[in-house]
Amino acid sequence: MVFDVILQIAIFVILALTFLFSQNIPQKLLSKLRLFRRRSQLQAKRHFVVAAQLLSEATSAADARRAETEADRAIALDPTDAASHILKALALEKQGFRTSALASIDTALSPLAAKTLTDAERSDALLKRAALADGIGG
Repeated sequence: MVFDVILQIAIFVILALTFLFSQNIPQKLLSKLRLFRRRSQLQAKRHFVVAAQLLSEATSAADARRAETEADRAIALDPTDAASHILKALALEKQGFRTSALASIDTALSPLAAKTLTDAERSDALLKRAALADGIGG
């Protein structure tokens, strides 16, 4: 009796899985999950571009503060993107917050975020970090 119930449950599970895979339902779910992740990355890049534009046109600390806010939004959407952390550091430096800028550069050079940097970008970030650290210590 127990063996018959277990056999029926196993057959039902096999039939359900066969139906799901024949209708490509798992693939559809995975593609929707990828689309959701891609959408947040696109929004992060949009905030990054806005922050970069604001920082390039910044003539005062208030303009740099708006750039920092946009960089924070990009970081909130994609915290593993080192470019957003570097942009935030540049905005903080323009406002005169060298210690906070140094902390942001350190975050960009952390193992989790540094994977997104090329060798040239990593060397530029290290040079910027050295200049910030020299400005604080000297």
